[in-house]
Amino acid sequence: MLRRVSIGLLLTFTCVVSQSSVAQEHYEPTWESLARHQPAPEWFRDAKFGIYFHWGVYSVPAYGNEWYPRNMHNQDGDVYRHHVEKYGDPAEYPYDRFVPQFTAEHFDADDWVELFHKAGARFVGPVAEHHDGFAMWDSSVTPWNAKDRGPKQDIMGDIAKAARQRDMKVVATFHHARNNLWLKHRSNGRLGWIGHYSDVKEHFPQLLDDPERAVLYGYMPREDFLDMWVAKLDEVIDQYSPDLIWFDSWLDEIPDREKMQFLAHYFNHAADKGQQVVVTYKQHDLPQDIGVLDLEKGGMGELTDFAWLTDDTISYGSWCYTDNLRIKEPKIVLHSLIDIVSKNGQLLLNVSPKADGTIPDDQRQVLLAIGGWLERFGEAIYETRPFVTYGHGPTTTGKGHFGGIATDKGYTAADIRYTRQDNSVYALQLGWPGAGTQVVLEAFGKGKPAADMKVAEITLLGSESKLQWQRTDEGIVITAPGEASDKMAVVYKLQLAK
Repeated sequence: MLRRVSIGLLLTFTCVVSQSSVAQEHYEPTWESLARHQPAPEWFRDAKFGIYFHWGVYSVPAYGNEWYPRNMHNQDGDVYRHHVEKYGDPAEYPYDRFVPQFTAEHFDADDWVELFHKAGARFVGPVAEHHDGFAMWDSSVTPWNAKDRGPKQDIMGDIAKAARQRDMKVVATFHHARNNLWLKHRSNGRLGWIGHYSDVKEHFPQLLDDPERAVLYGYMPREDFLDMWVAKLDEVIDQYSPDLIWFDSWLDEIPDREKMQFLAHYFNHAADKGQQVVVTYKQHDLPQDIGVLDLEKGGMGELTDFAWLTDDTISYGSWCYTDNLRIKEPKIVLHSLIDIVSKNGQLLLNVSPKADGTIPDDQRQVLLAIGGWLERFGEAIYETRPFVTYGHGPTTTGKGHFGGIATDKGYTAADIRYTRQDNSVYALQLGWPGAGTQVVLEAFGKGKPAADMKVAEITLLGSESKLQWQRTDEGIVITAPGEASDKMAVVYKLQLAK
């Protein structure tokens, strides 16, 4: 179906630079060579906050979640019953019938990216391809792409252009490792069909008789799929030069040969363009010295000595738009960002546009509220690095995927998080404690991590009030002023004595 890209071709990469630079910038498709790549460049650690969006053909039914294309074929499930009732039997009304309805008539890349810019995001981009097999870019690798069908627009290209006009980094996320519908030996030793559309093979095999539809559903010989998996990535790299490529789970389904082939091409392309790029992974899908660990709806319980990423969504349920989507309050998103940054992480926040290309107002308002806070207090987030401790307080998070706090409960003013930039330390209090309340920065107490640090001055960002504070064995005790600088989170700036 597709001719395998020769590894030898990758080795012909050349740069018109000095011989020493070639040795530094040329990568071969081996783990040893790829390990010379810096996983988390400084721009990534400085940026802290990015936005992407689950938006695709699955946004048309707007029911259940972004796994609609899989679940509509599960005859025991609610989505199947909904599909039959509203559209008919999947054999007569298959998933690809939604493609022409994905018209995106109100999509405006400039408007979207300007909103994300106002929200304070430093890197942005689309879900380039979800498990469903529909590519959101101008593709010659697959006929199922947004330029040729549905919106008939180059979504990836339009977003990348708008982002770079604002000096923002570009993200492309890939979930397509799960798309392949193929026979695999399971843990019990038996062969079984796996992939996003496995229920199609089990219950609606006639849908796979159409060769073009079979491509969308990932039904092809394994070697052809692996060729396509690499080719799609190479196409996005060559056409759009993304600064960050993010992978969902199931990357472990891809053999090392293809992963190394992709990585060598990406890193060499970036070197040629003068880019410092990031690749993320979940679980143990890539070596830690090559990529950045991503934690879905989770984080770290403690401060880490390596940079990492959390992907989370603006809602409590589906990642894509549904007609009953419940959106988080701004403070929930903000507090999560602060906690993540304090532990050496960054946040990639998902939003959920409608199929017609509009971003609902309730989501817009959350983004603008976050952006308003970051505009006033962003010096405590951007370009910061971890302090000697992430913080203290009664609210803690779990570790790993889906290890975040119970977001209906949330943080309170009793929770303090720290960041640092040069000679300044920021103590972020996750709520307003009330006028005259004593706030204790325990990290500076006797026997605590910052006990030996000398503090020359403390100010409250966004306030002209002169703070009253003193140092005790318990820590630095600050008396909150008469008025709140912000109700979601307040920031005390501590200037260390030189």
